[in-house]
Amino acid sequence: MWQEWLWILHYAKQYKLEILFYIASGIIGTIVGLGSSIASKYLIDIVTGNNTSSVVIMAVAMISLSVFGILFQNLCSRISAKIGIRIQNDIQADIFDQIIDVDWLELSKYHSGDLLNRFSSDIGTVAGSAIGWVPNLITTSFQFLATLAVICYYDVTMAVIALANAPIMLLSSRFLMSRMRQYNKQLKTIGSEMMGFEAEAFYNIDSIKSFGLTRLFSKKLRSQQKHFKEVTLQYNQFSILTNICLSLIGLLVEYSCFGWGVYRLWSGAIIYGTFTLFLTQANNLSSSFSSLISIVPSTVGATISAGRIIEIINLPKEKTDPIESDKLRSTAPKGFSIVLKNASFSYVEDKQVLVSSCLEANPGEIVALVGPSGEGKTTLIRMFLGLITPNSGEAKIIDHNGYEVTLNSATRQFFSYVPQGNTIFSGSIADNLRMVKEDATDEEIIEALTIACAYDFVKELPDGINSELGERGMGFSEGQAQRIAIARAILRDAPVLLLDEATSALDVATERKVLKNIILQKPNKTCIVTTHRPSVLNMCQRVYRILDTRLTELSEEESSQMAMDF
Repeated sequence: MWQEWLWILHYAKQYKLEILFYIASGIIGTIVGLGSSIASKYLIDIVTGNNTSSVVIMAVAMISLSVFGILFQNLCSRISAKIGIRIQNDIQADIFDQIIDVDWLELSKYHSGDLLNRFSSDIGTVAGSAIGWVPNLITTSFQFLATLAVICYYDVTMAVIALANAPIMLLSSRFLMSRMRQYNKQLKTIGSEMMGFEAEAFYNIDSIKSFGLTRLFSKKLRSQQKHFKEVTLQYNQFSILTNICLSLIGLLVEYSCFGWGVYRLWSGAIIYGTFTLFLTQANNLSSSFSSLISIVPSTVGATISAGRIIEIINLPKEKTDPIESDKLRSTAPKGFSIVLKNASFSYVEDKQVLVSSCLEANPGEIVALVGPSGEGKTTLIRMFLGLITPNSGEAKIIDHNGYEVTLNSATRQFFSYVPQGNTIFSGSIADNLRMVKEDATDEEIIEALTIACAYDFVKELPDGINSELGERGMGFSEGQAQRIAIARAILRDAPVLLLDEATSALDVATERKVLKNIILQKPNKTCIVTTHRPSVLNMCQRVYRILDTRLTELSEEESSQMAMDF
């Protein structure tokens, strides 16, 4: 927990002024509250002593302090809300950037629902603790000490009685903290599992309906809900029992304070105003001490959340070499070659995906990767993009001067990519394309759509390129969605274009036209496609087959035969 708190506090250091504001407002609020209580004491003393000369002054003082306290508290609440939102956004953005830099292979081991839960729920907890924990500790401690000082000033014995439950709460705090941490961890884990299930179910709702799996998924949801309910109720039961024990002790202390106050009043040692002050401040003292102890659960929750975030951001980062990669910028217009030399790769130990594979793709060429599904074509695409690196061998990008750079996350700037499946985002067609080039003009967007054979149907839409797309291109056919995705890659205008089964939903004539348009647009573009379509093979300068972990370049005869055998 200590290490996790140090990590949280390194964020707190960035917001010193905000923390000072919280501390100052908490202390002022405490002083105002104490001042109001003391004023009410003297007001009661004046009334019960039949001395009405200062009644108005004391009444005005008490009411003024109370009204000021209400206004001040609400003003602080408004300011705190603004500060809280800003700080949560800042911390969330910072952690988002760190997560994005994590190595893709390591990050892919986590379910997207789990990552989403950590990013939303856990970061919110950490953000609140980063700026709230220190002020809460200081202001609650100040309230406790100030209240204790006021009671001690009038009666030391009353202060001792009011703190009678302190040793019990301190002794039990370690046990309580351990159990709370255990339950918090369980609930966070279950919450991530449920969010992952829900995200997956809604994303694949068409498949669930198509296969008649609604009853099965409904059953799975209820099973997860049952587990969540069991753990939550266990935690609730533990909290209730703990609260009953502490409340009974608090009640005993409260009655003891009341009894002592009555005795002192009966013996004439104090007067009515002091008696009422004793009762209110003894309760405040016990409450402030309980508040100090209650910081423990929030501490536990925050450290659990911090630990879950730290686990993600401490994963290995992507391999990057921006300095060497940027040296290629000046030669980018003349195109790049992509070369693999004896590259081997495996996702898990003892299960090779690629073994000693070689490949070459040069500017002006269309190079095809063919082979059965699951043999490693998409793995090769990931290697080109620097998402993964060979376990052995080389994967390089080379300019026309022969300057070589190992493929890494920084060389990704020289690639355009159209992945398998539907990669369209909700928003307009223009918004989807401008993701890769924010300052693109309408004319440039139309040109990219034309090259991708998409403008023929886009121009018929009521709003043209500004027509809205639903999630995953809802309302458009798979072929139309693919052409929009291809247009987005064309607009990026990178020297290397990767098409991973990106023309699978197009008819043969459209597919050939799109590929020809791409090469004609930029003769120096290197185009690498993974495909099952024979129509593409006779357009390719090189065809590589991946089979049984081996990547082999096919001869013209072998390529022609493969096209005939499809």
